[in-house]
Amino acid sequence: MCTKIINSTPNILSPKLDVVFQALFGEVGSEQITSKFLEAILNQKIESIDLSKNLVLRRDYPDDKLGVLDIIAKINGSEYCNIEMQVAEQEEIIERILFYWSKLYSKQIKSGKSYDTLQKAIIILITNFNVQGLESLEYHTSWKIIEEKYRTTILTEKLEFHIIELPKIIEISNDNDNLLDWLLFLDNPKSERVIKKMKENKELKQANEKLETLSQDEKMKRLAELREKAIYEYNTAASSGFKRGMKNGLEEGIRQGIEQGIEQGIEQGIEQGKTSKSKEIALELLKNNISIEIIKNATGLSYEDINSLKKLLNNN
Repeated sequence: MCTKIINSTPNILSPKLDVVFQALFGEVGSEQITSKFLEAILNQKIESIDLSKNLVLRRDYPDDKLGVLDIIAKINGSEYCNIEMQVAEQEEIIERILFYWSKLYSKQIKSGKSYDTLQKAIIILITNFNVQGLESLEYHTSWKIIEEKYRTTILTEKLEFHIIELPKIIEISNDNDNLLDWLLFLDNPKSERVIKKMKENKELKQANEKLETLSQDEKMKRLAELREKAIYEYNTAASSGFKRGMKNGLEEGIRQGIEQGIEQGIEQGIEQGKTSKSKEIALELLKNNISIEIIKNATGLSYEDINSLKKLLNNN
């Protein structure tokens, strides 16, 4: 598993990085470009949009705390939309978006309120990898709860998922696909087609201008650097094989230790690990040049233990 963030132009941050994506589409002031982007995805007119629930990363986000970043938008005064750009491949991505939808839907209602106050909740997931199980489908798929036998009746309009897989767009050549224009901008903002379409699409041009501004912002460049490093370390750890190879109850603990360590600072670590197994894991991580701080939090070993293992590894 290896996810690459490719940016064809030096000094321009990749809009596929979630920290850049969030700043580009989630900040107050981005309402116009975000509305047009969502209109292309949802195929509906957006008269109003509220982005005030999102962090301003360059102001509110500390350098050392890069967790899961998504965008919350309230559209047309009644529908709630969660938008996530995901670069690092996740095996349980579908379960995750179901969980996000449940939170987005249920948090609308307060104790004692009627269920009829609940509004439509939409999840939009954009991935820089192919989602397992969707290989034969198009780059943009829309999902609702539908009756299984006749497949003609939708149970409710209050649940809606959109999954967009960026790797699939390289196979598309439709010059009149507005959504494709936006996705090509995410993939390579300086591509020939995107530059051409900016002459026709003023919001796309505005998005590019904001991206250029973000690319000169020192705080944003620092956040992007940290995020790329975290993704690299996550992919390196995943490709080392230990995540798949550990048995006897350790596999889930390792997965959580690495995943949460990269995305949430490793707050929990591996609770089920035994000392001997923790040392085996630490040795594997040391071989892949993972930092001592991450190893300490992931395994529960002391600095002294890890340094001893490092010396042993170097001697061999």
